[in-house]
Amino acid sequence: MNTCTLLTTYLEEITIAKRKDVANLAGVSEATVSRVFNNVTPLREETKRKVLEAANELNYHPNAIAQSFAKGKSRNIGVIVPYMPKVHLLTTNYFSEILSGIGFTLGQKDYGLLLLFQSSTEPKDYVQLFQTQKVDGCIILGAKETPGELEQLKKLHERHFPYCLVNQTYANLPFHSIDAMHYEGSFDAVTLLIQKGFKRIAFLNGPIRFSNSSERLSGYQDALKKSGLKLTSDLIFEGNYSRTSGLKAAKEIAAKMDQIDAIFTANDRMAIGLMQGLVEYGFHAGKDYGIIGYDDSDIATMTIPKLSSVKVPLFDLGQIAAEKVLEMLEKPPTEQLRVRLPVTIMERESVRTILK
Repeated sequence: MNTCTLLTTYLEEITIAKRKDVANLAGVSEATVSRVFNNVTPLREETKRKVLEAANELNYHPNAIAQSFAKGKSRNIGVIVPYMPKVHLLTTNYFSEILSGIGFTLGQKDYGLLLLFQSSTEPKDYVQLFQTQKVDGCIILGAKETPGELEQLKKLHERHFPYCLVNQTYANLPFHSIDAMHYEGSFDAVTLLIQKGFKRIAFLNGPIRFSNSSERLSGYQDALKKSGLKLTSDLIFEGNYSRTSGLKAAKEIAAKMDQIDAIFTANDRMAIGLMQGLVEYGFHAGKDYGIIGYDDSDIATMTIPKLSSVKVPLFDLGQIAAEKVLEMLEKPPTEQLRVRLPVTIMERESVRTILK
């Protein structure tokens, strides 16, 4: 017998022993004590009162794990985040803010947060999480537009399990999602650069398999078109949302700085890595080029110059996602849930370059 089995058996024995004491003191059966605490069948108020008074006198508290199995509920909401080797996701402002919003809401409703990592190669079997009673609902961050992922999401949706996607939207599919207005944020950021007098604007985007990357690309392209500026595919670059990818992109971008006077980046981490990398090639943000990031993380105000950024209400995204999933536990949705939160441009020194 392994350690886990021994511990489980020990806990069960303690629980049964105490339950028996409560039953004897209240003058009822052990089964009745279980029914009172699990609230699984109607009972007379007088019976409930006797059991609760006996339990209080004996300081009896039922085993939470046993209760969960009896009720078929875990009181956990699973939060699935992507696993990216060598990228410390939970230390990033993006994930920490969303998780804070989720955790805050779940804590108020006495639900736990079960953090689960999504493999970068194999899609997660979301339905199995419910079938094994690990979670009562789930919130998915970083879903991708791949055949395997779509198949698993379709199964989840068709079975009517409580779930919500955060920061990923599938335009022609009925999945429930909470997202920000990324197209508008990108369009407004590039428009601000144009209003500042920049005309040769590059774009460092994230992987296009994420809907927010695709939306930011569309916003960038449409802002240039509306202003009558030339759209050059050679000035569109791709990173993976990490600071390191911004640092690596600096070499490629530095080689084209004679064609660039401003850069829009799809998140702050890439923007900061890029700024650091371009210094090595003699280009300084706020002096030689303008730059705007995305997410408005805390570190945006710690750079020199301070980084302009698109502020995304990350905490609110997490909070609303948790609220909606908890609502689904009580009442399954009859129509698609699709919420979009507005974003705000935070203008700082990085776009105040004096153009020559």
